[in-house]
Amino acid sequence: MSAPVRVWLNRTYAENVFFVEQLREAPRPVEVYATHADPDSPVLAAADHGTLEPADLPPDAYVAFALDYCARHSVDVFLPRLNQLAISLHHKEFEAIGTALACPPATAIAAFHSKADGYAAMADAGLPTPPWWQVRTAEELLAAVERIESAGLTACLKPASGAGGEGFRLLTREPFGLHRLAGWDSRVQVDQVAAALEAADEPADLLVMPYLNGPEISVDCLADRDGTLLTAVGRSKRGRRRGFTTDPRYLEPARRLVESTGMAFLSNVQFRHLAGEPVVIDVNTRPSGGLHQLRLCGLNLPWNAVQLALGERPDTEWSTDPDPIEYTLVSGIQPVPPRRLPFARNLAPAELVH
Repeated sequence: MSAPVRVWLNRTYAENVFFVEQLREAPRPVEVYATHADPDSPVLAAADHGTLEPADLPPDAYVAFALDYCARHSVDVFLPRLNQLAISLHHKEFEAIGTALACPPATAIAAFHSKADGYAAMADAGLPTPPWWQVRTAEELLAAVERIESAGLTACLKPASGAGGEGFRLLTREPFGLHRLAGWDSRVQVDQVAAALEAADEPADLLVMPYLNGPEISVDCLADRDGTLLTAVGRSKRGRRRGFTTDPRYLEPARRLVESTGMAFLSNVQFRHLAGEPVVIDVNTRPSGGLHQLRLCGLNLPWNAVQLALGERPDTEWSTDPDPIEYTLVSGIQPVPPRRLPFARNLAPAELVH
């Protein structure tokens, strides 16, 4: 039997427990290493080797930690999530110690490090996007909201940099009332945000755009090292009901984005709809948390990404036609190990890798 491929996932999302499971379904043995600053991360429990990592290192210091970790554990393939840009800039140093990076090149990551830069990159690639405004002052905020509301739409707000739905708010003119305490209310008054911008000691960097309700299509992509798209499948979300799509209205813009930016390995392009037409609302330069759902159409993109990093050509043909499949998600239970090292921030990196 061949030696196991050693794969490292650094400080990733809890959903990537499923990513680990898919690596274990590979036709070759895989040994999974995972590090996280949270001792209760389910990914640490799911990995073959789960250890704590330093909590507050700046990017350059984290790169040094990562190089040391890869050397100590003879990591074959590193899939970085935290400090992805800084790590990608040092790809030659990882290659020199025998570790291949399975992440896009620094140029592609940098293009989407800021959502404002990302929308500019999408425009350059000819992709459909919603109208958006980058705002830093109360005056810019109010002007953007007024333009959106004059078109009969609701404005929303998000930070120019951030992951997932962090900082997302719907902007409302409605006064606060007790009814706002019921349910999951993400609305905030426009005047409150404007006042906060005026009173802020530090500059803000926010995006304002129309809120696009309705079905979301999330396209998971795998591209080779040159950024040529090898496969892509869209996942549709309509409440609890989920499905897949290979509609060119979503896959063709995703292909143009991936190939125009050289977005190698795993990425994710998210669409919503404006006046019935799909527009790109976000791009992730990392695997999505829902990537495991593609198991239903016979794809194992985590393993395919590892194969690409190892210089192999993966088979990316789905074994089942995705389009008619519908499904829902059910959460499960994931055990976590005892809290033997609860204070990672107080430990030196060398103490964390043994």
